[in-house]
Amino acid sequence: MAVKIKLKRLGKIRSPHYRIVVADSRTRRDGRAIEEIGKYHPTYNPSVMEVDAERVAYWLGVGAQPTEPVLAILKKTGDWQKFKGEPAPAPLLVAEPKKARPSFEALSGEDEGKGEAITQKKKAEKKDEAAAESESAGA
Repeated sequence: MAVKIKLKRLGKIRSPHYRIVVADSRTRRDGRAIEEIGKYHPTYNPSVMEVDAERVAYWLGVGAQPTEPVLAILKKTGDWQKFKGEPAPAPLLVAEPKKARPSFEALSGEDEGKGEAITQKKKAEKKDEAAAESESAGA
């Protein structure tokens, strides 16, 4: 029986996330798995890759073959280099914690309105036009 380390797709239509699983090569993509050994969330920024290094080393040691996407993930996490005896890659990016946005109440206290309209009033223009018309008619 050929054993593969592959991705099992989960999630909604446009928000996929994957589990890294060990399964028989003849099973479906989302079919029954022997063991789950990690998670992969590509839609997050930066993407989340969690892999159980001990279980990956065990399954690679007994002859499980990773698929191409899983091989790319294992190279990024450094598990493939550890298995092959190559130097480790650069560390992965870690998401920075989001800064807290100021609340509405905090912003409203700083800027107080003047209470006046910015645009000119149109009534004054109408009076000027009416006065000009009466002068031209009277002349």
